[in-house]
Amino acid sequence: MVFPGLLASSSRASSARSRPAVDTPAPTADRLQPDYIYDEAQLPRVPSAEPDLRELNHCLEALAAVFPDIQIEVFRELLSSFDGESRLALVADGILKNRAAWVKGRWRVVDKQGSSSEVVPAGERFKSTEYKKAVENLAWTEFKGMYKSTVKAVLAENNYSYLEARQTLVTLSSKSWRFTIANLFSGKRPPATGQAESHPLVVWRSTGQGSITPTIRPTGCAELDRELFDTLIAPLKQRDQEEREIKDRCLAVLLNNEEAEEAGATHECACCFTSGPFEEFTHCNLEGHMICFRCVQHSIKEALFGQGWLSSIDPDMGTLRCIAVDGSGCPGHIPADHTRRAMLEEKKGLEILHKLDQRLAEHNLVASNLPLVRCPFCSYAEVDDIYMPSRDVLPQIRADSSYNLILLVLCVGSVALALPFVLLISLICVVLSIGQTFGHYLLAEWKLSLARHRRRRRGHKFSCQSPECGRLSCLSCHKSWTDIHICNESSLVALRTQIEQAMSMAIKRVCPRCNTSFVKNAGCNKLTCPCGYKMCYVCRSDLSDEGYRHFCDHFRPDGDPRPCTECDRCNLWESEDTDRVLQAAREEAEHKWKSSEKRDLSGAEKSFLETGYATRTAEISLRGMLSGGGLPTVPQLFDIIIDTIFV
Repeated sequence: MVFPGLLASSSRASSARSRPAVDTPAPTADRLQPDYIYDEAQLPRVPSAEPDLRELNHCLEALAAVFPDIQIEVFRELLSSFDGESRLALVADGILKNRAAWVKGRWRVVDKQGSSSEVVPAGERFKSTEYKKAVENLAWTEFKGMYKSTVKAVLAENNYSYLEARQTLVTLSSKSWRFTIANLFSGKRPPATGQAESHPLVVWRSTGQGSITPTIRPTGCAELDRELFDTLIAPLKQRDQEEREIKDRCLAVLLNNEEAEEAGATHECACCFTSGPFEEFTHCNLEGHMICFRCVQHSIKEALFGQGWLSSIDPDMGTLRCIAVDGSGCPGHIPADHTRRAMLEEKKGLEILHKLDQRLAEHNLVASNLPLVRCPFCSYAEVDDIYMPSRDVLPQIRADSSYNLILLVLCVGSVALALPFVLLISLICVVLSIGQTFGHYLLAEWKLSLARHRRRRRGHKFSCQSPECGRLSCLSCHKSWTDIHICNESSLVALRTQIEQAMSMAIKRVCPRCNTSFVKNAGCNKLTCPCGYKMCYVCRSDLSDEGYRHFCDHFRPDGDPRPCTECDRCNLWESEDTDRVLQAAREEAEHKWKSSEKRDLSGAEKSFLETGYATRTAEISLRGMLSGGGLPTVPQLFDIIIDTIFV
């Protein structure tokens, strides 16, 4: 009776001791980090952001939406300076009260080439501590021969975006003798900016099937791993897949042609009279003419990019006419689904089909005779939403317009009595020049003035609904819309802003401790931030320990910017050829503006860039017409009457 109890207790003790080893959960997929990441399924799950970081990014989005003309960098600096729940209100209040003092020329210019759907791009957001640490480790691993303070300062300038900061680090490393010597002894190749295939983070590994695949090493941060995979690995894999599909397609077509010729199952094209298998042919819907896909492709290209639109395309059916050359003049057409199948075998067939659909839609819109509003940046058009038949339009008269109407009649009557003959002769000349009766002319101008009045009441902001464009524009001046929008504002203002922004970005430095941006105007290259951080303006190294010992101590006159011939240390008075850097940034901004505007700068425009002064045309008003001494035009007169009388 005793032994069973002992055995039972012994077994229970043994099971109790062994239970922790048995019940330990198996490591999950998130905990297992592969040595190389080659597939998206291997990427670890990105954890949710911390509450404080999430709140900072929400504040950043709110400020970017309210102040779209200010760079995101300004908001990051200000939000980092305040703490607590009221920092959003404090930053917004500070910008509203003293915008110029906070912005310091860092204005944001809308890109004319396209617009992003995100208010704040991913690279401009606040980054987590884990992300920053992983980026620093990655940069220190690649640029081991450079000072850590230099690497950290460059990362701070680029908001810890490794791929953007790497270009600056490569440029600095090429000038660093310490980094060159370190690479020489280690046998490493000097880093270079190039395509993703030659990027140092991309490791090409064998798949075991006679091919290699691009991979990256995990960095320890899920967010950074996904960013590097999407930027470096995903484009390479997509390109490889497209090339493989093209090769497979070519091989399949070659085998199919050989089998069709051996079996005698080829057909002759009624357009080019070449033979081919049945899978590469289509036919018209009336007489059944066999047309090869190559002729269909050539005909659609000639219709879109040549002179064959009227002879090749049937706008009513929205497809290609029969292009058989048997002399009968077949009135049939190629079915739309066959045309699409033929064009999809072309390398850029989907784009050509999209252009064909746009051309057909444009033809149908013009044929409808409806009033249209168009996007100035693409081919998108829609029916004007303020259009209504004239019999349904009844403008409402202002309740307080009687005195204004009496004053307007007296003013116009005085002008007419003062200059009756000039006005009569002007009207007669206008009527004779347009070849219409006086009543028809006034009625047409009245309708146009009413349309302009409705447009002003509705607003000039137009939103393009095309998924490829999606930009905002002004219906009056046809320029890009930015709140607050001023019509007919000279594009030179945008050019001057771009030049100032490019020049400031070229020479600015960022403190890696407090992320404060600054530019050296004069003095030596030992800079001290208000937070106490000391750095070298040339190489961005931390000078908290070295101080002035970091710079060359050989005898030289004060203010001599020339490099020392006896050592490779930084010069205390070196200016890093600021004039050349600023001139290059200015020329690049001017070149972008000229390419977008497709014209050169005139003498007056160059003077505006130097002085900042430009004349503006005065707005047309009743007081302006009377004080200017000139006669108002009929459209101007109708505009003033309608704005005075109607709501």
